[in-house]
Amino acid sequence: MTPYQIVRSDPTEFMTSERCWIVESWNDGSDTHVSVARARVEPGVTTQLHRLRGVVERYLVLSGTGLAKIGDGDPTRVGPSTVVLIPEGTKQQITNDGATDLIFYAICTPRFTVECYESLE
Repeated sequence: MTPYQIVRSDPTEFMTSERCWIVESWNDGSDTHVSVARARVEPGVTTQLHRLRGVVERYLVLSGTGLAKIGDGDPTRVGPSTVVLIPEGTKQQITNDGATDLIFYAICTPRFTVECYESLE
């Protein structure tokens, strides 16, 4: 018997009202501490301005380029290996200004639920 467990969520990609594609890599009610989703933003798209109540989010960019707007600060250039920290309750959106898909992991602590999402548009 191993001291760990390998579990996978549904690998189906779906479009959200936020204007990006999501694959839930890990979001399980038995682990309320964290969720991990792979996000894909198509070229020329800016995600919906929103915030997450009670949740800290981190973007870990895998590929593509873009501009992340967090809070009231200036947009920040992001690309592969960039990590963006988004404090709980902070408005956020990301723009793909490149020629290929912008792909990143969205890591939420505690885990993401639809109840924490608040559109600001």
